[in-house]
Amino acid sequence: MDTREALGSWIDGPKAAAEKMGADFGHRGERLGLPKEGTGSIAGPGRRIGALFVDGWLVALIAYGLVSRGDQAQANLWTTPIFFVVTVLLLATTGTTMGKRLFGLRVVRLDGGRAGIPQVMLRTLLLCLAVPALVWDRDTRGLHDKAVGTVEVRI
Repeated sequence: MDTREALGSWIDGPKAAAEKMGADFGHRGERLGLPKEGTGSIAGPGRRIGALFVDGWLVALIAYGLVSRGDQAQANLWTTPIFFVVTVLLLATTGTTMGKRLFGLRVVRLDGGRAGIPQVMLRTLLLCLAVPALVWDRDTRGLHDKAVGTVEVRI
């Protein structure tokens, strides 16, 4: 093995190196029985992060305009609690938030059904803590989804 090949495998990461050696990881969601593409497939990280930014922006507007009446410091205090309440209400009733809807996403249980209120509450609480959402598995599911048995899919 020459130096460039060794360096390339290090830069590409362990998954790429394992795939070069013949390992087959399959597509995201294959282990969960989800399709590779289209409706019902696992949403990519870009879509999920985009939806989260849209939801955060809308909640910040609500906090700034309605709750704090223009006081930025007070708006910052209310942003996370309002995000929690809005997200729980929308996910428990429709399975999607405004940002998720804009990006064509829905949160469902692993069997495809709507996530229950306790699942949605725990998932949203963990999402607000940020760290569980930043740790992903091979299927790009965050720990907040794994903890409650949900997955974010394309609609």
